[in-house]
Amino acid sequence: MNRQTVSLIVATIVHWVVCQGSAAQELSPRAYWPGPKGTQVAIFGYSYSFGDVATDPSLPVFGVDSRINNGLIGYLHTLSLWGRTSNLIVELPYSRGSTVGNVEGTDMQRDFSGFGDLGVTLSINLLGGPSMGLNEFQALRAAPRPILGASLKVLAPTGRYETDRLINVSANRWAAKAELGYMIPIKPRLLLEIEVGAWFFGDNDEFLGVTRKQDPIFATEVHLVRRFKPGFWASLDANFYTGGRSTVDGEHRADLQRNSRFGGTIVVPLAGRHAVKFGYSGGMVTRSGGDFDIFLLSYVFALP
Repeated sequence: MNRQTVSLIVATIVHWVVCQGSAAQELSPRAYWPGPKGTQVAIFGYSYSFGDVATDPSLPVFGVDSRINNGLIGYLHTLSLWGRTSNLIVELPYSRGSTVGNVEGTDMQRDFSGFGDLGVTLSINLLGGPSMGLNEFQALRAAPRPILGASLKVLAPTGRYETDRLINVSANRWAAKAELGYMIPIKPRLLLEIEVGAWFFGDNDEFLGVTRKQDPIFATEVHLVRRFKPGFWASLDANFYTGGRSTVDGEHRADLQRNSRFGGTIVVPLAGRHAVKFGYSGGMVTRSGGDFDIFLLSYVFALP
């Protein structure tokens, strides 16, 4: 197995933002699977979402019916921090779509497009994933061991935002997610992954002339991953998230989220340095927003 193949194995751990408002709804299998130091990967992604989904699910919009196309470009670099395998991921999304909903008794439609908020993620393997070369990585694949990882993801308010519009591509605020992930080998080719994390949000001081705040969102993910051969794997994915109640101009909104989603992911390596990733997820339990379907497709390319 050459370095290009190994790079693709690492590349397919990359998850990407579907839309800025649905950050807590992510399903990201193999987020902490390590790889050889020096791996560099380019990512190009596309997703299509339809149903009760908005760029920000805490917005006071009801009866939502959306059709949203999302693109993404990203970059991953595997490096060593304090002798541990680490990944630096940079993501820039672009969204184009249409949302129909009811705002304070009035039916409205909003068409939107533009770049979303820039995302940067730094992850590190705390246990079971020291910085490694190609030989060490191949040994880990042959005999997987439990791995504990941690990550911090930050979204910067760099996207398109119109202060007089309720629905926007950008959330116009800083956001950060801290997460721990644990990978348990059941068999050499079967892994169970559990991730727990929390999103924290800054204030949007330009929300239709007032300030909008949002409570943290706490999320748990579970993934059952089956590996078939180098770079070729599939997973069943589920999550649960709760929190996110918003406050607009000092008034608490009845928009507490307590939702869960279920889906699947499959990754297929192609010739040389290429691979494609397919995914689907749908809502299982929905209390506020989040009852939508999403199809995902991404292409990854291992840089020389």
